[in-house]
Amino acid sequence: MSNLIPELRHVLSRRAFLGGTAALVALAACGRRADSDPLASAPARSAAVSIENFSAAGVSLGRTEVPRIVRTDAEWRQLLSPAAFQVTRHEGTEPPFSGEYDHNRQDGLYRCICCDTALFDSRTKFDSGTGWPSFWQVISRANVGEGNDSSLGMVRVAVSCRRCDAHLGHVFEDGPRPTGLRYCMNSVALKFVRRA
Repeated sequence: MSNLIPELRHVLSRRAFLGGTAALVALAACGRRADSDPLASAPARSAAVSIENFSAAGVSLGRTEVPRIVRTDAEWRQLLSPAAFQVTRHEGTEPPFSGEYDHNRQDGLYRCICCDTALFDSRTKFDSGTGWPSFWQVISRANVGEGNDSSLGMVRVAVSCRRCDAHLGHVFEDGPRPTGLRYCMNSVALKFVRRA
């Protein structure tokens, strides 16, 4: 671990501690043994997903059904930087004010670093002062998923890419008008593409 970049070491150690603590609390609350299979009753995931495609200009090209992208950790490690791998595949968080898109003011689209699905338009980006790129709405509800995250002792809404299940960040209800939402994303989970 000593050869990892300092930011990734911070993400790994914090996430490992919080994840382990949350898992123990969840197991105790549910009365389950640690060796039980929590996925035994989980519904099967479909091999395809419906997303909304967008042109380089940010114009909707309509919804289409595409194959869900599923890879092993070894395959994701080959494709992603260490920090992007930890955030997107293992629900890590980059340190605040460390991401390249926090202060990006260019016009364009933010796409998933793992599968290139369009996620946010720069026209909905705002400076939240939190140290992470923030948006008041997603480009399409079809392109993101949401789920509960109780890893810090509170319930937050985690945001993920619908096509590849990459963890992107969280959404909060303290954003600006017109939605009142703040999609607080990790820069390493995104790829910015200038508007054509």
